[in-house]
This record gives sequence, structure tokens and C-alpha cells, in this order.
Amino acid sequence: MTAVMAAGGAMTKAPSMPKIRFILSKQPDPAFDEAAIIKRLTEFYTDLQDKRQISEGIPQEKRAAHNELWQYPQNELPKSLEIRIRRWAQKIHRRHLKEVEPTRLSREDRAMLEGCRDGVEIFDLRSAHHIDEIAAALHAEFPWVSEATTHVWRSLHHNRASDRPGARFSPVLLDGPPGIGKSAWAKRLAQLLETPDMTLDATGENASFGLVGNQRGWANAGPGRLISLMLMRQVANPLVIIDEFEKSGSPMSDKGRSFSLPNSLLPLLEDLTASRWTCPYFQNQFDMSFINWVFTSNSQHGLPEPLLSRIRVVSVPSPTQEQINGLVLREAAERQLSTLIAAAITTALAEAFEAGHQINIRTVKRMLDLGSDQQNRPVLH
Repeated sequence: MTAVMAAGGAMTKAPSMPKIRFILSKQPDPAFDEAAIIKRLTEFYTDLQDKRQISEGIPQEKRAAHNELWQYPQNELPKSLEIRIRRWAQKIHRRHLKEVEPTRLSREDRAMLEGCRDGVEIFDLRSAHHIDEIAAALHAEFPWVSEATTHVWRSLHHNRASDRPGARFSPVLLDGPPGIGKSAWAKRLAQLLETPDMTLDATGENASFGLVGNQRGWANAGPGRLISLMLMRQVANPLVIIDEFEKSGSPMSDKGRSFSLPNSLLPLLEDLTASRWTCPYFQNQFDMSFINWVFTSNSQHGLPEPLLSRIRVVSVPSPTQEQINGLVLREAAERQLSTLIAAAITTALAEAFEAGHQINIRTVKRMLDLGSDQQNRPVLH
């Protein structure tokens, strides 16, 4: 159970998260489940049995053996009638599913949808001050990504002022050299928002299918990772990170139809279409308008204009030597590295900067890992 620290140090429960309607299509009614129908028909039969015998004036103790029709004990049916009732129930159940499900779903698929029948939770912000704290933490850890941090800060405040539920910001693309912490910034943002996140590598050949799923009839038919995450976690506003977006491919069908990741994303980035998005696999409509999107790229070359027009593009520079040193000292403190090891790392990095080498976050992480290994190495006697 999520809890927050109250005044005086006492732990209190965090306010419950609001819920929104997520599945917009009509769902199977539990009252038309086969077992529920059998139960109702059986009860109807036993009630009819009682009324018939009462109307004939048969005493209670003689009803069970009065004649061949009523010779069965209470709540026990003739075998032939059990079979007929089961067949009626199956027929009614199938007809109901045909009305509400465009495609036949498996028991497992139906169970996933059933869990969200009454809506899903939406992670919310506690206050305007909470938004400021998130932005401050991000800026302290990733000062070179300040423009993207400012965008998220303003967007969260705007969403809160508009009285829309949930922590939600407009989509953003971080464009810059590899290894400068773009994905790390996005993951840290998800942690601070306390919302589930998922990362999709756009370089995969079937990235579009992996994200939004594939309709039935294909050999690899299945729900995408995005809808699966939202149904399993029962949450409306996860943070989705699309890495190396400019490298996304375009799988082709046997009939020459293209399934590019940008084309799959277009309806999910517009509020109007995202709020009534049809899943290719489930063939149900879902409200996907609360999802938070962060894209990363090493170059904007090749990215389609219709997509860029829906995303705030932020150019992220490489961190400066001062920012790199700040990162080293902060990470060294968290790892409890000695001052000697931290000084050795900053000195080596200073020499690399002086020599004109390009230093990125991955290089710094590797040096910190080596420092941790060195410090934790057992002493030989």
C-alpha cells in the first residue's frame, strides 16, 4: 500500500487514485455466462415444480414420489432435462458473445478485459508543488536535459489547471548524440511520476506489431505490449519510451502493405483518435488518451513530418565537464565510493576532456562500475 510521510513523522495512506472508463466497447454481461444461465434455468424449474405440486394440493411429504414427473429430489433434475438446459445456456451464451465481440476471444483474453470492466486507475499528482519537486529532481540529476524538463513541468501544470485527471504531459522527442542519458532521463521521470513504464526499441523489425499488436488471422497475432501493460496493471497513463525512433523499420505484408511504427503511432498521439482507439487484436475500443510518450533519436533525419508535428522536439546537448563531474560525485556518494576513487575518476575524465575526447554517460557509468569493483575487491593475505 502506498504511503506518505505526514507531519510529525507518522505514515499515512496516500489518497486513492481516481478511476476512468477505459474499455469503451460493450463487454460480455456476466449474467449471460453459461454457468449463470444454467443456474437461473435450474432455479426456474425447481420453482415451477413447487408451484405445480402446491396447486395440486400435494402434501410436502408426498411430493417427491407423487408421479413420474416430480419423482426427483429437490434441486435435482432429470438427466435429459440437464442436457436440454445446458444446450439452451450454450446457445444463449454464444448469441450474446456474437453481439458484443466482433471476434471470438479466448478465455485468457476475456479475463484480461474483465479485470478492467469497471475502469482503470490513473496515476495523479498530489499538488502543484509535487510537479515542482519532480522538475527540480530531474534538473538536479540531468541539468543538460533542462529544456525537456521545463517542457514536462509546464505541460503537467497546464494539464492540472485544465482539471483533466492524472499526471499527463504532451509527447516529447529527445534528439541528441547517443549515450547522453536520454532514456535514463525518461525512466527517472517515470519513477518520479510513480507510474508504470515500458521501453520499446524502434530498431526491431516488428516494432509496430510489438507496440500495438496484430489482428487475428496472422500467424503472429496477439495484443501489443502497450495494451497488455495497461490491462495487466489496470492503469490509464503509463509512460512509454520509444528508443532510437529514427531507426524504425516498415514490415511489409505478403500483399505489399506497410506496417510502419510512425503510422501505428499517429492515431495514438491525437487526443480525438486516441480516446477511441480500436485495438487490432481485441477489436475493442479503448481510451488511450492519457498515455505519456517520450521518444529518443540520434538524428531527426527520416522522421515523417506528420509525426513531428504532433511531438515537441527537444535538442539535447552532450553534458559539459562540470555536469559530468557533478554526476560522478553524486553517483559515487550513492555507491559509497571512497573519495580517492571518485577523485581518480574525475581526474581521468578531465584529462579526456582536455585531449578532446567525446565523453558520454555510458563511459562514466563504466568507470563508476570499475571503481565499485576495485573498492569491493577482496584483500589478498
